[in-house]
Amino acid sequence: MDNWNLLQRSLNAVWHPCSQMKSFETTPLIPIKRGEGVWLVDYDGKRYLDAVSSWWVNLFGHNNLKIKTAIRNQLDELEHVILAGFTHAPVIELSEQLTNLTHLGHSFYASDGASATEIALKMSFHYWQNVNRVKKDRFICLKNSYHGETIGALSVTDLAIFKDAYAPLLRQTHQLTSPDWRLAEVGEGARDYAVRCAVVLEEYLSIHHDSIAAFILEPLVQCAGGMGMYHPIYLTRVREICDRFQIHLILDEIAVGFGRTGTMFAFEQANMLPDFLCLSKGITGGYLPLSVVQTTNDIYEAFYDDKVSRAFLHSHSYTGNPLACSAALATLNIFKEEEILNRNQDKQAYINKALSELEVVKMKGLRNTGMIWAFDVDSENKDFARHIYLAALDRGLLLRPIGNTVYWMPPYVIEPEEMDFMIKTTIQLVTECA
Repeated sequence: MDNWNLLQRSLNAVWHPCSQMKSFETTPLIPIKRGEGVWLVDYDGKRYLDAVSSWWVNLFGHNNLKIKTAIRNQLDELEHVILAGFTHAPVIELSEQLTNLTHLGHSFYASDGASATEIALKMSFHYWQNVNRVKKDRFICLKNSYHGETIGALSVTDLAIFKDAYAPLLRQTHQLTSPDWRLAEVGEGARDYAVRCAVVLEEYLSIHHDSIAAFILEPLVQCAGGMGMYHPIYLTRVREICDRFQIHLILDEIAVGFGRTGTMFAFEQANMLPDFLCLSKGITGGYLPLSVVQTTNDIYEAFYDDKVSRAFLHSHSYTGNPLACSAALATLNIFKEEEILNRNQDKQAYINKALSELEVVKMKGLRNTGMIWAFDVDSENKDFARHIYLAALDRGLLLRPIGNTVYWMPPYVIEPEEMDFMIKTTIQLVTECA
């Protein structure tokens, strides 16, 4: 198929996300025909290594046979059914497996991460109404946080580029000091800084706890906020503080769940449990839209009543879609059958060793958590992100920097030769574009 024709048709009919459409006059779209493992292939046969897992969703590579087979098999049984008043095997099995993994109770389904955030915020607010704590109607979050772009999710997001235009629509929230270790004082370790940030939360809640419903945060890595990474002691302390002041803790593991931080879920590294857990992105291996909010049995029971008004009357048309649930079940099976978390440790060590042998003058703040790597580039080029993005595409690598922060979040199936290509190409491009 003719590339130019495809580009024109897309520009004439599609409003592309997170983009200034006028920019495509000078930065052409790339039509992708197919995927193979960590590679995307365009209509001319050019290959691009997907170092960002197609917006952090793809875990086991494009065109994964096991996930495709699970979806095809489910197609022969049931494509969709309303989940209000009905149920089906895939959603039951997925919910049971998630509970076994997280030790949380019931699962409430939607289609995307922002919707999961909305559900958790509404559940928390409604819980406090149901237990007659009606003044607890405010939320707090971290500075540089990102939780989605629907109205509630944007209210607990602290990135001006997404938020400022819609400020009149949003609820007022309070943003607490981020435990991102890059913000620590000179000589202050990541752990000590995280503990100091937890004290800030404690001091704030000592005054405002009566009005706060929940604290929402991204555990261990603030992804859209420049891949800010922090010590797990922060989560441990936050859990203790929220318990003491009777504040719900919502963990947004939409981007960092399912092995991204090295454990199946980031909160495991802090030996604690949240009140609400938001999951999406990698849950289906990157194949179909699905998100879920899990919560505790105590919270669930506060909605269990004869009165309809006390029920959680929230719904999405494709809630618990059987095809998406079958993809999620196949994804969880791959984790078990192929010992993915153990194999990822070897890949993490391989990349870290390769990075330790490099010296790049313009690179600072090199950091790694699990299968996420990031560093900041000291550049006077005001258009650095766009320049390195385009230069990388030219050399067959998909990078999507966040400002001057370059990161890798590759599919877990990446092999040593592909890692070498990703690392060497990126470092060359940083030197050229900074």
